[in-house]
Amino acid sequence: MGDFYQSGSIATLHNLVDRPLEALEAELCQFSHTRPMSLVLPSLFSELQGEALENIVQHLRKVPYLSEIVVGLDRASEDEFRQAIDFFGRLPQHHRILWNDGPRLKALDQRLQQEGLAPQEAGKGRNAWYCLGYVQASGKGKAIALHDCDIVTYDRSLPARLFYPVANPVFSYEFCKGYYARVTDKTINGRVSRLLVTPLIRSLKKIYPNMEYLDYLDSFRYPLAGEFSMQADVVSDLRIPSDWGLEIGLLSEVFRNYSCNRLCQVDIADRYDHKHQDLSEHDDSGGLSKMSIDITKAIFRKLAINGVVFSNETFRSIKATYYRMALDFVEMYNNDALMNGLQLDIHREEQAVELFAGNIVKAGNIFLDNPMETPFIPSWNRVVSAIPSILCDLREAVEADRREFGGRD
Repeated sequence: MGDFYQSGSIATLHNLVDRPLEALEAELCQFSHTRPMSLVLPSLFSELQGEALENIVQHLRKVPYLSEIVVGLDRASEDEFRQAIDFFGRLPQHHRILWNDGPRLKALDQRLQQEGLAPQEAGKGRNAWYCLGYVQASGKGKAIALHDCDIVTYDRSLPARLFYPVANPVFSYEFCKGYYARVTDKTINGRVSRLLVTPLIRSLKKIYPNMEYLDYLDSFRYPLAGEFSMQADVVSDLRIPSDWGLEIGLLSEVFRNYSCNRLCQVDIADRYDHKHQDLSEHDDSGGLSKMSIDITKAIFRKLAINGVVFSNETFRSIKATYYRMALDFVEMYNNDALMNGLQLDIHREEQAVELFAGNIVKAGNIFLDNPMETPFIPSWNRVVSAIPSILCDLREAVEADRREFGGRD
């Protein structure tokens, strides 16, 4: 049972009374007449072989209000694409699969590369960007939601609660971020959010007080949640990062484009668990180490846009402030865990804090050494301006793949 507390600059929509799912879905069915809904699922082929996505599909089969499901399929051969067609073919809703490694979409990507408009880094950001472009091209959805495909605790109340704030025509929200507690019956997860993002933002607020952007970020209960929803017209002007800074970058974009009273967050799950990344202490190119660097760079970039001037000395001060605050957070979370009969490995928690502290300086040095770095994928408005036929071409490429390999509506 959630609390009702409102804090920060955005509205929080709680799960106050455990409302029956049937009532929520009945309303969404009514909303769908004027605000049809499209669900985006960025997926790796490997996720089709796991239990999480199988469970997700079984739940989605029963969802009555969706007009469209768009699956972005990464790292799939031709044979694997055929398997994906069969796997998702059980969905009764209108659905399409973007075979991102297929010859048609690779050719389209090459056209964008020649214009300097294509995503430069493979990953979820690139996958989501192409899926959102396809949703624009199809024109079937006025409300769009996206969630990950590795959620092992998934049930169909998650998309219902995620869609509701942007599907209800009485509300004026343009963008909604999902949140949840990353807690199991044994421990507290979510180390990057708990031990990096929140203490880093609080540290930056001490060093740079009265910054609206930092107050805004600090309003989100789980800023790294991969689940969000938005009105369709939000998509065209978004510039999102292709690296692990996707979630922070997306929050920064909607902050730039919209007033805070048009943004909200919603409690979408009592329990949430998904695939866990390794800490990767000795390899900055993967795991939570790379994630922490990309996220920190995303925050620094946005602060620089707001006029903050950084130096090596600044980053050392940020590291020192962060380190002390993060250790206080470790103690708080450990006390919270003990009171609830859970266990935290204090040694591993402090190892993570030490890694993140070092990576704050690394991220700062990368930022200073590459002032012209542009990790953002261009907005679809810019792409359409350069290549007016691109959305039609994207839609036709997806349809041609479906026809060739026997996909069904």
